[in-house]
Amino acid sequence: MQQAPFHQLPDDRSAPARAFWTQADDGVRLRLAHWQTQGEGPRGSVLLFPGRTEYIEKYAPVAHHLTAQGYDVLSIDWRGQGMSDRLQADPRPGHIGEFADYQRDVIEMVVAAGDLELPRPWHLLAHSMGGCIGLAALDGGLPVQSAVFSAPMWGINLRRVKHGMALSIAYLAGRVGRGGLAAPGSGGAATTYPLDESFNANLLTRNGDEWARLVREAVAWPHLTIGGATFDWVSKALNECTRLSRLPSPDLPMLVTLGSEEGIVSPQAIRDRAARWPGSDLMVIPGARHEVMMETDDLRAPFLEAMLARFDAR
Repeated sequence: MQQAPFHQLPDDRSAPARAFWTQADDGVRLRLAHWQTQGEGPRGSVLLFPGRTEYIEKYAPVAHHLTAQGYDVLSIDWRGQGMSDRLQADPRPGHIGEFADYQRDVIEMVVAAGDLELPRPWHLLAHSMGGCIGLAALDGGLPVQSAVFSAPMWGINLRRVKHGMALSIAYLAGRVGRGGLAAPGSGGAATTYPLDESFNANLLTRNGDEWARLVREAVAWPHLTIGGATFDWVSKALNECTRLSRLPSPDLPMLVTLGSEEGIVSPQAIRDRAARWPGSDLMVIPGARHEVMMETDDLRAPFLEAMLARFDAR
């Protein structure tokens, strides 16, 4: 495995992850990172699936919490974001050719986990778009013993736009050769959400310290960030959410969290899936926004406790 860069802010004294490059079967170069537990007798490993716009470094605090509890962590920059290969000439918009291509990235992640001999059992921790990719991966046989989802993208909160209309607009944009442009309402191509949105209006977290960290990272590492989603990403994501809604639920223990102030993904899609997933637990967190793992301590702590209980129960 060829070493890849891993970034840390100047005042971050935590142990860095070991980052490395790998390549999917279609030639796309991917960046992965491994945090290794330092304790004796590891309890297992966590495959951490980030969301859209995200990058490996964003999850370092979560990874350190897990390694302190005896779990190795392996995470990834999905194709088209972070330091993995961008998918079109303009690197700023979040783009995808086919949503199934993300499963190519999952395959490389599983191969890497095997090559690294990550301690078993393995578990899935997936946020937002990572939850969409994760549910598809579970349907395809992802070798984990339990799954924890944070605000999974099993549907998209389109606010005032109806699903069919949004899909039609995105589809037509692709037909006329504009599918690679950033879709209105997703943020402009050149935007970076923590830099362009005010803290009070943001949809991610009420935690000012975490918001400040995201701002500092975006300023320090602009090459890790992306802007709004392209028309092609929107149409493929909506179709994937519809496809997943028709699948049966996997046969493994699952915890899913939903903030009462969720404004990015569809709360109803999460409730619907949890209701037809035997052995699942839906954890609604009053006051939480989209990113419970980066929320205030009083909102984050119950989730982290429930997450570890799910992994430990196996």
